[in-house]
Amino acid sequence: MSITDTTEIWLTDAKNTHFAGVSLGSTLYAKPVDIWLSGELGAGKTTFLQGFLQGLGVKDSVTSPTYALEQRYETPFHGTVLHLDLYRLTTEQARELLLHSADHTGIRCIEWAERLESPLKDGIKITLVDAPHGGRTLTAQFSDIDLPSHEQILTWRNDVMLPPHIGAHCDVVAQVASILGKALEERGILSRPLALRRAAEVHDLLRFIDFANGKSQSNFRDSPEALAHWQEIKQKYPNLKHEPACAAFLRAQGYPELGDIVEPHGLRLPSPERTTIEQKLLFYADKRVAVDNPVSLDERFQDLAVRYGEGKASEMANVWIEECRIIERELFPGGVPAIS
Repeated sequence: MSITDTTEIWLTDAKNTHFAGVSLGSTLYAKPVDIWLSGELGAGKTTFLQGFLQGLGVKDSVTSPTYALEQRYETPFHGTVLHLDLYRLTTEQARELLLHSADHTGIRCIEWAERLESPLKDGIKITLVDAPHGGRTLTAQFSDIDLPSHEQILTWRNDVMLPPHIGAHCDVVAQVASILGKALEERGILSRPLALRRAAEVHDLLRFIDFANGKSQSNFRDSPEALAHWQEIKQKYPNLKHEPACAAFLRAQGYPELGDIVEPHGLRLPSPERTTIEQKLLFYADKRVAVDNPVSLDERFQDLAVRYGEGKASEMANVWIEECRIIERELFPGGVPAIS
């Protein structure tokens, strides 16, 4: 489903604008992708792009290509980035310039996107405007990946006969993740609020795949029909835990990027790589919710020790709680916001 994911942050100065650009590099999923930048002269478009390219590992000096029209930058992991400037072009000239690189398979950054005078195609739209109280307001609109509706996720839960307590857990994790994402926005860090919420709502959709003896550990009484249905679904994902199984399900449904966010949220060793803001936030938020109650990290891991380790923390649990601490220090150096 085509849904635009929108966020808005306030930037106090050029330093914060550069910082926001760096953060955009940590929320990329699909390529090719176009990044459209709009804003008046001096609004901070080039400053934002300088931060973005730095976040992608570009070491060259980044300047506006107003006269050259196009600059190319090589990145370690994202291939060649094209930087186009439409400022001095007519609408027709701007369209022609874009057409020359329409087959680019990586990232295109287009300044003065408003020169096109028509609705922009899918991608990431960044708009910078002066804020009434000083500084600038940055609006980011992500329409580069597809996301399911909440109603679709509820339908999936019903189809797989997901136990109610697991659905409740997903919904509370979504609430916690949204609080954390909002705290990042207040620090000038971009993320995708809707993608994060949808990933949290669906992250344990196939949790029953990992049930010991095929049964849930809760007061919820598993029906014979549910037990049989879970076994049928489990056979579709042989040798997979619930995290990669859910990711495979989402990819089959046409939401591969959502699968990328969900897959590394679990407690596995060796630990999966988490490179995007949404992956880190989902992993962390999931470890701050015991069933459907927000808790501290210590309380959450004590709960896991009681339920799965006869009251004793495993060596793996110690690794995972340290991973959570690393995310805390990285994303919330001033302290994690209250979530209860």
